[in-house]
Amino acid sequence: MQTPQKLQTVTLDGHSLTLEALVAVARFGARVALSPQAKEALSRSRRLAEKIAEEKRVAYGITTGFGDFATVAVPEALSNQLSNNLILSHCTGTGEPYSEEQVRGMMLLRANALCVGISGVRPILVEMLIEMLNRGVTPVVPQKGSLGASGDLAPLSHMALVLLGRGEAMYQGQRLPGGDAMARSGIQPLKTLVSKEGLGLTNGTCAMTSVGALHLYDTLQAARMADLISSLTLTALTGQLDAFQERMHTARGHAGQIQVAKNMRLLTEGSEILSRCQGARVQDAYSLRCIPQVHGAVRDTLAFIQSKVEIELNAVTDNPLLFPEDEAVISGGNFHGEPMALPFDFLGIACAEIASISERRIERMVNAALSNGLTRFLTTEGGINSGFMIVQYTAASMVSENKVLAHPACVDSIPSSANQEDFVSMGTTAARKAGTILENTLSVLAYELLTACQAIDIRRQEGSYGQGLSPLGEALFSYVRQKVPFMDIDREIWPDIQAVEAIVRGGELLRLAQELVPDFC
Repeated sequence: MQTPQKLQTVTLDGHSLTLEALVAVARFGARVALSPQAKEALSRSRRLAEKIAEEKRVAYGITTGFGDFATVAVPEALSNQLSNNLILSHCTGTGEPYSEEQVRGMMLLRANALCVGISGVRPILVEMLIEMLNRGVTPVVPQKGSLGASGDLAPLSHMALVLLGRGEAMYQGQRLPGGDAMARSGIQPLKTLVSKEGLGLTNGTCAMTSVGALHLYDTLQAARMADLISSLTLTALTGQLDAFQERMHTARGHAGQIQVAKNMRLLTEGSEILSRCQGARVQDAYSLRCIPQVHGAVRDTLAFIQSKVEIELNAVTDNPLLFPEDEAVISGGNFHGEPMALPFDFLGIACAEIASISERRIERMVNAALSNGLTRFLTTEGGINSGFMIVQYTAASMVSENKVLAHPACVDSIPSSANQEDFVSMGTTAARKAGTILENTLSVLAYELLTACQAIDIRRQEGSYGQGLSPLGEALFSYVRQKVPFMDIDREIWPDIQAVEAIVRGGELLRLAQELVPDFC
């Protein structure tokens, strides 16, 4: 699979969307196309929806109201109004809007789900979503308001408003009324939705899945970054390398653990400091010795989450579903977010663990009682200078916040719709808070990187184990030092922190590692 930045076009067929393709469209602006097979499937299912309405068959959301109004019949003449009213009455979201890339992901996922051709909507809905993606019209969607069951009703209603020329949208950097954004982009809004299309647009897990999938992609990169940064910390703390021997990890058998141990061997190979300090201790503390076990468990967790997400990327999650082969209309609960709520809660927990062990490594570097010969708080003139004392404080505060946020959202449920919808997933909350945990974790990793480079300079000044890092370690260290110099005496440290945060979030260290150590992954 190509990296997302290299994907130029993504063709939707309802069956083959990948995590990388989602990121390519949502974040990097890859163009979207509709496969001919999907367009035919859409047309076929729409014909069935129209036949059901004409025959006045009882079908939820086509000839009945919604939710607890499922018992109320709706005449065919009012079915269009029914779909429109669903959007108008359900756009109840509040709070800051989702990022443009998160909303683009929602649009892509909604279009892809409809492409399967069992939702009963017109092809024009998918074509309009694709045109909006390709021309850069992005609905403004508030973050708060979804229970994660019956689909992400409130967020997706805000998304759907713009198809009708309503609501608000971002276009070329401006926040505009939806109709103005569509007009400026050259897209003609729909005059009305027709039967089943209100449900087709809003019944689904597309908000939580977009948000969670993008956070998953970034957490996968953060896990790789954690290996890189911890290899510098291991060097600064004169870590013992026996703990990373291959046979140690194959004896246990977990794939993530085996991969991380291999990474640590690759990343530290050729380090003079590490080669000369071997045998200094029998074994290290857990935050060094157990990097493969902890980082590896995170890797395995993320692989599990990705396997579930990639199913959901191609899932049909509205209700009811229409099956043209036998003209069946089946009411069910594919909109329920539980299959994503549990993984996204797990995502937050796994990401929090990256930060937790990272902060413990920071503490070992700044604490002279634990650092194997480094100076107190990594300053050369202690007392008048505090050095890196408060760097650890700040990292600790973010780790503590992560612990609060890691409480699972999915274990809560508040019944809705007159108790018809009596068990909900809160999966959208799980996805959203995983993003906050991720942001904290990236900051903690940045603090560890900054601290490790300071510690390496102190170690080199001390000199008992020589000066040399591994080739990759030297490249990483030099890249940071181009942006942030050694701190010999106290100075305003916040610009250094901002610089190293930009390094961690920018991904340049990962690109550098891939160039110098192709087997690192």
